[in-house]
Order: sequence, then C-alpha cells, then structure tokens
Amino acid sequence: MKLVNLDASALNPGDLSWDVLNQFGDVTLYEKTESESEAIARIGDHEIVLVNKVPITEKILNACPNIKMISVQATGYNVVDTAACARRGIPVCNVPDYGTAAVAQFTLGLMLELCHKIGLHDTVVHEGKWCRSQTFCFWDTPQMELGGKTLGIIGFGRIGQAVAKLAKAFGMRILTHSRTRKESPDAEFVDMDTLITQSDFITLHCPLFPENTKMVNAEFIGKMKDGAFLINTARGGLVDEQVLTDALTSGKLAGAALDVVSEEPMKKYNPLLTAPNCIITPHIAWAPKESRQRLLDCCVENIRGFLQGKPQNVVNF
Repeated sequence: MKLVNLDASALNPGDLSWDVLNQFGDVTLYEKTESESEAIARIGDHEIVLVNKVPITEKILNACPNIKMISVQATGYNVVDTAACARRGIPVCNVPDYGTAAVAQFTLGLMLELCHKIGLHDTVVHEGKWCRSQTFCFWDTPQMELGGKTLGIIGFGRIGQAVAKLAKAFGMRILTHSRTRKESPDAEFVDMDTLITQSDFITLHCPLFPENTKMVNAEFIGKMKDGAFLINTARGGLVDEQVLTDALTSGKLAGAALDVVSEEPMKKYNPLLTAPNCIITPHIAWAPKESRQRLLDCCVENIRGFLQGKPQNVVNF
C-alpha cells in the first residue's frame, strides 16, 4: 500500500513521529502542498491520501484513479468533495474527537481574556506603568466576572458540551442551540433567537456548511445584546467579518475573540485586523501536543480499519 501526506506539517511540525505509518506500506510526506496541480503530481498512484487543509476536488479524483481512501487529519472535512468520493466508492474518514478538552479550555481562556485583558496588563506592567502608579493597583480596561452572565453555545456536540461544563463551574447560565436537540444537566436548549437575544457571550462550536456560511451577519448581530461578546473557535466562514468589524467599531459589541478567520493564513486586508476590542489568535485552540497525538493515533486506526475491511469514522457513506 502507498500512502501520501500532502500537508504533514499542519499536524506535526516536528514534535511527533510519523514512523507509526510505516506499518501500512510506503509513506511519502510533504510538509505543504500549494496547488491542485501539485496535489495531483504528488498523489500520483498513491492509494491512501492524508490531508488537513489541502482541497481534494473532483479534478484531483479524476486525475488520480488509484485513490482508495482519504484520511482527513481533522474533524472538519469540508476540504474534501465527499460526494465525488462517494460516487467512486472512496471512503473519507475524519477524526471526530481529539481536541475536545483543548478547544474547550481555549474557549474559556478567550472568555477570561475578554473579561480581564490579562495579556495587555502584563505588557503595560513590563513597560513600567505599575512602577509609576500612585496607588497599589490599576486597570486599563473594565474588569468583569463570568458568574451570573449568560453564555450561548451554538453547536452542542462534544466541544460545546465540554465548554458548558467549564462555564457552569464559573457560575454562568448556559443556553444552547444545535441542529439536533441535545439535553444536558449543564444547559438549557432554546431556539436560536432566544439564544442570540439573551446571551452576554456567544460562542460558536458548529461545523461550516453552505447553509450556515456567514451565519453571524447583520441580522444576527442586530439581535444580540448591546455590549455582548462573540467567540469563535470553530470556522471563520461562520462570521461575516466586515459586519463584525462594523459592530465592534460602533460599540454594538463590546468585544470578540477569534481563533479562526475566513482565509487562513490571515490576509493583510482582513478588516478584523483594524477592529477594536478584537482578540485574534492563529488557529491554535486544537494545537496542544496531547490533542495532536490523539489525532494522529485516530488517523492510524482509521487506516487500519479500512485495510481490515472495517472502515470507521466514514463521513460520506
């Protein structure tokens, strides 16, 4: 069996071992693949393709008829034309649960940063402002408690449920909405309008589909509380970035914290770079070594299952 990884550095910048793949056959690793034509050349006659962010299009499938399985090194699989794969009998396998703890932890970290601007205060202390202070303490931004605030969680899968448990420990009231109703002792399932209008913080934990692209638009933000906060650790395409920028600039929203944007790496022309009270991190919520090792382990088991005739985590059949 011949395996190729088209963007190995996305999962493993060097602190994990790829040797575990050698048990399945000949392995070729590419740190990054830049184009469709490059992907076609690199796949060639390989039978198992591992990808993270490289799009697998119908053109690639037509040019590479030896493909027998696609292993997505992530939970989201929108980079793969799953319907075209299904027509060819090619299973597409993802990793549904590897970064739950990491992303939930990061989400609460972003919420705490919005409340306290810890990084900002560390910076100004090191710049000497505390040394010049006339009193024993100071704060350059309003400080806020999470207790008693309402958190709206859109998308209540594993990560959304983990966020709810953490937020409950802070004494928050938790509202949820998702495509499938899920009951939880930690949260109240409500309709979307109720969640939007009643939440002090809204956090996104849903996959990106055509029907929810730019879900956070002018109508959505218009329904939010004045002075509310938005957090997105899911997919950048869920948010209309110009509308969010306008809402932050006008003061309609008090702040936003984003680990994802619509185009990654982030482009210099993204309006959010000039938005006030907007924390942006470079898509790292999933990145702890522990979660990436779980991801790699699951990819290995997905390949093993396929080769044994028992494919698992298949998203297109």
